[in-house]
Amino acid sequence: MKRLSVYKFIFVLALTFSQVAFSQDVNFETTLKYIQNEKPTKYEVIDSIFGSFERDSTKMKLALKTFRADDYNEGICFSLNALGIINRNISNYDQSIALHKEAKAYAEKAENIELKIISINMIGVAYRRMDLIKPALDNHTEALKIAYSVINPSETIENSIAVSQNSIGNIYLALKQYDYAIIQFKKSLEIESKANNKLGLAINYHNIGYAKEALGDLDTALANYEKSLSYNNEIDSEIGRVICYNSIGGIYLKQKNYEDAEPIINEALDRALKVEDKFYIASSYVNLGQLEIELNQLETAEKNLKKAYDIATNYNLRSSIAQSCKLLSKLSQKNNDYKSSLDYYKKAVEIENTILTEQNLQYVNDIAIEYENEDKNNQIKALASENEAVRLRLERNRKILWTSLLGLAILSIVLIIINRNKALKRDKRILTLEQDMLRNQMNPHFIFNSLNSIKLYIINNEKENAVYYLNKFSKLIRKILMASKEKESSLEDEIETMKLYMNIENIRFSNQIDFKIHVDNSINTDVIKVPSLVLQPFLENALWHGLSSKPNDKKVELNILKTSANYITVEIIDNGIGRKASAEIKESKKLKRNSVGIDITKARLANFSESFANSYSLEIEDLYENDQPSGTKVILKIPIKKIK
Repeated sequence: MKRLSVYKFIFVLALTFSQVAFSQDVNFETTLKYIQNEKPTKYEVIDSIFGSFERDSTKMKLALKTFRADDYNEGICFSLNALGIINRNISNYDQSIALHKEAKAYAEKAENIELKIISINMIGVAYRRMDLIKPALDNHTEALKIAYSVINPSETIENSIAVSQNSIGNIYLALKQYDYAIIQFKKSLEIESKANNKLGLAINYHNIGYAKEALGDLDTALANYEKSLSYNNEIDSEIGRVICYNSIGGIYLKQKNYEDAEPIINEALDRALKVEDKFYIASSYVNLGQLEIELNQLETAEKNLKKAYDIATNYNLRSSIAQSCKLLSKLSQKNNDYKSSLDYYKKAVEIENTILTEQNLQYVNDIAIEYENEDKNNQIKALASENEAVRLRLERNRKILWTSLLGLAILSIVLIIINRNKALKRDKRILTLEQDMLRNQMNPHFIFNSLNSIKLYIINNEKENAVYYLNKFSKLIRKILMASKEKESSLEDEIETMKLYMNIENIRFSNQIDFKIHVDNSINTDVIKVPSLVLQPFLENALWHGLSSKPNDKKVELNILKTSANYITVEIIDNGIGRKASAEIKESKKLKRNSVGIDITKARLANFSESFANSYSLEIEDLYENDQPSGTKVILKIPIKKIK
């Protein structure tokens, strides 16, 4: 800090004794010459002297040319990063990444760890803006690793750590793991608060607001957006204002407060067009289109949503493409154009699942897993194709009915149209359900935590355990993906998969769980069919809500009985702390994770039961011993007698 003060003092003197009527260009030339002579190596020194010009591409290009001629590596790196940010802010992401990568090379040549960390973080930010999650996460993780290796980090490195944590939080947002995202943002916020970095504070408060909005806490989200806006106003950040106006307008939309939403969304669009940032221009058009749909201004809504779609497509902004497609699907449905509605919806789902697949690649590192992820994508596409085939058959049948029933009364025609629309909505619901099932089964945190547990065996040189559990893990992943190809599987396969699942989860419980399976001899497990992976959510609940807070003597029983000719009965019994105590623990936690696994399973069981004479039933009993909670018992009856 002492050296920085000396640099500032010398530079102020140089400007003071220069001519008073210096123009901006002369000031730039004087500053450039000063840096040329002094060649400072610390980022904070370069930025404090030269930072006021870093948004001017013409001046930065001239500086780059000058520093190249002087072979001044730190100056070259600073100029390249400034040009990379300029290109990123006008959505020239490929050029931005190329400039930041070149900056990284010069930082390495100068052996300047501060500039290297900054360059790597900037590469990650550009990839994240393109929704390319894997390279974004790779770069931010690398930057964080290098920063933490520094024994006495400077303020610049501390700030870089905050940038990395903020960006990793944004990646958790894309993964829809909002509680984990908030943890990262708060870590970043703590660093930015100590440094009184108002830009960093503005960014983190906005991101926390986004996560809170996704969790449904609109009031807290709005408070965070407004706090972010106040910081952006303090530092006069126009792009920051655009972001906050869009987000505040989005909250008003969800609150159905259209009167307040309209002026702020229009203001966001006007400002976005002035700063020429395509990412936020597309976001503003999406918000405006959504508002116009709610106000039933369908023609202008379609124009604005198509503008958003075209901009997002031209600049490969995939999350914006997905948002605009979802709203165009809703708009087409309002216009009774169900074919276009389904096409737009499929496009949105395809893009969202592509992003999620790329995120999952971070947690695996061999060709087999990459293949199986690709196979998962193929299944999602196959479901979409199946839905399209159903839609075409329904359309063909509809035409036949119109031809053959031309003479029927108007009431009959109306009833037929209603039935057709209900069938389309049902098929769309089934498609969405199957896609949710695929995403839930390939939970990235389960994969990541399982691999971490296996990694501990490797670190502790427990090779046999590592190989044993790695084989189990690979079999489980393969079985999950193979089971995902079918809507139902044999009871035998389901039992085998649950054994593997419990085996893997037991690693994280230090193998303390006593898991037993009992199957009635009268049951032919090879013949009986059940929905694929239907038991996993119940076993997961037994582990994480019943047994995770219990210190020892952890037991889980899986009993499969035949109580009648129409059903098999599945009992899952744990000796955990009971539902009441589990709910109290969950309520006391600051971070709450909303599980949708059981809801998805119920919907799948209801869909599965439509082919059977009887429906499924589900009961959950609290077990007591001496008037004290002694566990939970899940009783699931699955029908086995099909409709003839």
